[in-house]
Parts: sequence; structure tokens; C-alpha cells
Amino acid sequence: MKVTIYDVAKEAKVSIATVSKVINNTGRISESTRERVCEVMERLNYQPNIIASALMGKQTKTIGLLIPDLANPFFSELARSIEDRGHESGYDLVICSTDYQPEKENKYLTLLKQKRVDGFILASGFENLDKVEELVKEEIPVAVVARDFPMFPINAVALDDFLGGYQAASYLIKNGHRNIAVIGRDLWSNRERIRGFKQAMEENGLKHRSDFEFVQDIHHVDAAKRVTMKYLNSDDRPTAIFACNDLLAIGAIQAAKAWGLKVPDQLSIIGFDNTIIATVVEPPLTTIAQPIQNMGKEVMDLMVAMITGRQKEQKRVTLLPELVERQSVVKLGDPLHLDHSVHK
Repeated sequence: MKVTIYDVAKEAKVSIATVSKVINNTGRISESTRERVCEVMERLNYQPNIIASALMGKQTKTIGLLIPDLANPFFSELARSIEDRGHESGYDLVICSTDYQPEKENKYLTLLKQKRVDGFILASGFENLDKVEELVKEEIPVAVVARDFPMFPINAVALDDFLGGYQAASYLIKNGHRNIAVIGRDLWSNRERIRGFKQAMEENGLKHRSDFEFVQDIHHVDAAKRVTMKYLNSDDRPTAIFACNDLLAIGAIQAAKAWGLKVPDQLSIIGFDNTIIATVVEPPLTTIAQPIQNMGKEVMDLMVAMITGRQKEQKRVTLLPELVERQSVVKLGDPLHLDHSVHK
């Protein structure tokens, strides 16, 4: 038999109004009464009806997070950061993985609206502009993280992806690399990274080869491995690869090893994100770090400020990337650098 608010009030010897105040953290209640009501709710395993509360115009204390791929360590680490900050603020998170599929984005948005979540956080990879516009028009609190929608008046926490791509190319060029290939998926953040990458190439008098850029439907290790194999089969193969995330960099490393090449001695690889896998792969991955913890904290703080009405104006936060040097990039011309001939 389901426990009701009436059962809690009777057991705690208080009024229904007092239990409601404890649940919603409103009104003036003595600490001893609050503790007694909370103890009874826990003992009886009472679950407030958040949907009913939402229909009465109250908050459900839940936020929907749409991310494209939980298998990517960047998104799992980001989701954890957002969830931890939400817990600190008294909010629960409903996490939905969309697999970069617009139909899943639509499905989850509809489902979460029905569940009356207080707002939405959309992560990088969400490209459905019509749905973003719909949320804005419906005045539903929405914030984006690890990307931006500059055409809409919404809160955003983004990385300076242009600068990150610029840093990656500059570092490889500084280490003597000229033939540099790119692996990524066609997303807003990656487009910015590649734009920064090309800018650094141009400033150093280098031409970016179109046949060394693959930014189509690729977000898993196996796909990155296949693309890298294609690059390595080129007559003038690259000496370095810029992967737009660490997961793709792992695929590139696997392809090099399968080809019989030593990383970094015969092929240098730089990633992006600085997730946990960058430290455990062999060799440890040089990468462009995103401040994942700060991103999660900032976007949740913006969301809570919107929901509670503390923030009226939209705010955009841009965080800076940082190069993390490990052992996956070699300096060409270094005495330790091996011959670049292919040993297949």
C-alpha cells in the first residue's frame, strides 16, 4: 500500500501543511520538527508525487541532461560533474544518451517535458536548432554546455574550441610536423577546433590538405581506426594526427600499431578533452584539456539560477583550453626519432 502525505503527518503527529513545508523547504519550522518529519518519511519510505507538484506550479527538482554518447569518457565525466553539482544544489538529473540521432533527441525532449522537469541542459552534439528554438519560445529554462547556440538567447558554458585547435596545430608545427591529418565528427565544437587548426597552419605558411581531413559520421574508436588506416595508406602519409577527442585518438593509436608503426616515433598523435583514458593509454596521450569539472559546475549553477529566478539575463561563459604534454608526440629531427618508413 502506497504511503501518503496523510500517513506521514499522522505518524509524525503534525499537520499535512507542516509535512508539505518540510518537503518544499518553505515556511518557519523548528529544527526538531523538521528532523522528526524527515525521519518518518525515510522510515515509511514516503515518495512525494513530483508530477502532482509540477501540475500545481511547483518545481520537481529535476533537470533533463541530453548528451550524445555516454560511452565517450568526456560526456560521462561531464555528466558526473553536472550530477554532483546538482546534488549539492538539491536537484536530481535525468540523463538521456541520444547517440547523435535527432529522433532520439525529439523523443527524450517530449518525454522529459511530460515528466515536468524544471529545465534542460543540452551537451555538445545537439544540433537540432528547431527544438532549441521551441524550448526558448516555451520559456523553458535551457542551457547548453561544451557548445553554443549564438543565434538564441540561452545560457551557455562553452570552451574556446578555436583556441584549442589552434594550440594543437601550433604544438605539432613547433615539433617539426608539416603533414598533419585531422579526425573528427561534424559538430559545432569540432568545426571550431578545425577552424583554429587551419588558422595556425596558414600563419605558418602551411596548406591544410583536404584529403587529410575526415569530419563525417565518426565518433567511435573503430571508425577512427579505419580513417587512420586510410591516411597511412597515402603515398605522402602524415607524420602527425590531430584527433578532435581522446576517444578518436585511441583509434588512431590502435591503427598505427596495427600498421606496424611506433607512436610517437613514426606517427605522432594529439587528442582533445584530457579524459581519464589519456593517462592510461600507451603511450600516454598528449591532448588539449577541457576543464570538465568547471564546465559541469558552471552550467548547473546557471540552470539553478534560472529555475529559482535569481538570474533574469542570459549568460555565456567561455572557458580556456590547456595543452597537456605527455608522450604521444615526438619532435621531428630528434636523435631518438626513428625512420618514418612503413613497416607493414
